[in-house]
Amino acid sequence: MMSKQIFDYDVDDNMDLYVLIKSADVRIAKNGSKFISFVFCDQSGEIMAKFWDASDQDIQQFQEGRVVHLTGKRENYQNNPQIKIFNMRLTHDGEPQDPLNFVQQAPEDVHEMEKEFNEFFVQIKNPIWNKIVHSLIKKYHERFFNFPAAKKNHHAFAGGLAYHTLSILKLAKAVTDEYPFLNRSLLYAGAILHDLGKVIELSGPIATKYTLEGNLIGHIVLIDEQIINVCHELNIDEQNQDVILLRHMILAHHGLMEYGSPVQPHIMEAEVLHHLDDLDASIQMMKGALDHTEAGEFSERIFGLDGRNFYKPEE
Repeated sequence: MMSKQIFDYDVDDNMDLYVLIKSADVRIAKNGSKFISFVFCDQSGEIMAKFWDASDQDIQQFQEGRVVHLTGKRENYQNNPQIKIFNMRLTHDGEPQDPLNFVQQAPEDVHEMEKEFNEFFVQIKNPIWNKIVHSLIKKYHERFFNFPAAKKNHHAFAGGLAYHTLSILKLAKAVTDEYPFLNRSLLYAGAILHDLGKVIELSGPIATKYTLEGNLIGHIVLIDEQIINVCHELNIDEQNQDVILLRHMILAHHGLMEYGSPVQPHIMEAEVLHHLDDLDASIQMMKGALDHTEAGEFSERIFGLDGRNFYKPEE
């Protein structure tokens, strides 16, 4: 692999590198010709580009999940980083071709995250919540520790789902230490399961897409169904208050119905989980943008934060 990555190049630099096509959306220009709106990525991050006057052959070969050799120029368009494409081609034998080498990874090693999760598992003292959580994490273990937490907005990297969940658990520990009247077991169980439905909603860490179930049902309802299924498998009464409380934690964690939650939070732990989830996602989105921003400048606009951009103070 060439030594330079996407964000090693400054604005106006000519670029010569290998990248992974994370997404490739075919669109129609004003003049009626087809173009491809790309998102390219490597381990340094992701960047957009337009491939104008795309032929049917271009559309056929430059599909998401493929590695390409790219030459172009690093630019900013409306304060968002992008590449002006000079030339691109699929890689040849002997060149980098494994998409996994171009996927951003969680900042923490999977094995370390597994150890930390085990410390939280043992603190779920309620036997019903403990059994449900253990059963679902065991069922989806590999996906949980490898999938991203989103297609684009936050923690959109391999291992991002587990990393995001672990961050919320650490925040939950601090909050329950400060407010000991909160139910620690319920908050931990809800935190671990709140986004687990994304292992069904999303396709995986490479060229992440929404699955059919993801598009038509969504991760909140998908994991709620899995909780009911596990209750049947473990002979747990789904009408038990503990089951209903855990389901409410997941169903309410987006906070507002217009954000996808079927219900708003009506217990303290659900309200806390919603805010911790929102806090961690927001911090990750801001950090991701500011990592590629020069000191004394504003970041690109962040779609998930109302299109706001953020200033990076000078040292």
